[in-house]
Amino acid sequence: MLVQVLIQLAVVVTLLVIVSIGLFVGRYRLRETRTEWRGRIRAAAPITVVLAVVLLFNSVARQIVPDLSWMIGWNLTWAIYDIEGQFILWLQDQATPWLTAYFSFIYIYGYVFLLVFPVVAYFALSNTRPLRELLAAYTLNYTLGLVLYIFVIAYGPRNMMPELVEALLYDTYPQYQHLTRQVNRNTNVFPSLHTSLAATVTFLAYRTRDVYPKWNVVAILLGVSVAISTMYLGIHWAIDVVAGIVLAYVSVELAHLLVGRWSLSDWVDGRVPSIGGLRNRDS
Repeated sequence: MLVQVLIQLAVVVTLLVIVSIGLFVGRYRLRETRTEWRGRIRAAAPITVVLAVVLLFNSVARQIVPDLSWMIGWNLTWAIYDIEGQFILWLQDQATPWLTAYFSFIYIYGYVFLLVFPVVAYFALSNTRPLRELLAAYTLNYTLGLVLYIFVIAYGPRNMMPELVEALLYDTYPQYQHLTRQVNRNTNVFPSLHTSLAATVTFLAYRTRDVYPKWNVVAILLGVSVAISTMYLGIHWAIDVVAGIVLAYVSVELAHLLVGRWSLSDWVDGRVPSIGGLRNRDS
C-alpha cells in the first residue's frame, strides 16, 4: 500500500509541476536553462549536499528523538491546550465533505508540490541566489525543527483528545496513514514543519514576486491552505502553526544573511594553486 501511495503522490505532483512550469516559468527561461544548467548546478551543489545530509540525519535522528525528549521531560501539551482552548474543536465543527476532501488533498499533494515546484522555478533563473536561499531555508527549517522536537514534547489534538477531535484525514482516506507514519511522530507537533516549510516558500515567493508574480499569488493561497489543513485535520494546534510561521521567518532571514557570504569555489581557488603558480614556485 505504501508503494501505491508513493506512486500516486509522485504522479500527481509531477503533473502539477509540469502544468506550473507552463503557467509560471515560461519558454524563454527554459531555453536559457538548457544552456546554463551546468553552472547553476555547480552554484547550488554545496547547499544541496548540506540539505541532503541534514535530511538523512533527520530520518535517523527522529527514531531516537522521542526517547531524548522524554529524558528532558518538557511536555507542553496541556500548556498549549490551556492557552488556545477548544479552537480545534470549533474548526472541525465547520467540517463538510468538500472541505475535508480539499484540505486532505492540500495536506498530502499540495504540500509536496509547494516544496518541489519552487526548486524547479528558481533553477530556471540565471540568478541562482533565490534557489540557494530556498535550499538553505529548507535546511534551517529541518535543523532548527529537530532541535525543538528534542526539547519539546507535545501531542496533537487528535492524539490528546481522540474522543473529541476527529482524525478526518485517516477516517476519510485511511491509505495515507502508510505515508504519514513514515515521517511523523505523535510527540513531534511543536512547531508544525508542514506550516514552517509552506510558509518558507510563501515568504520567498513574496520576495521574488517581481520575477514570478502569478506564482506569488498561488504560493500564498497554498501556504495558507496548508497551515489551515494541519488544524482542520486535527493534526496540529494553532500554536504549532504560529510557531511554524515564526520558524519559517527565522529560517528565511538567516538564509538571506548566510547565502553568498561564503563561496566554496572561491575557497577552493584560494587553497589550490594554479598551474602557473606551481610552475613559478618550482622555478
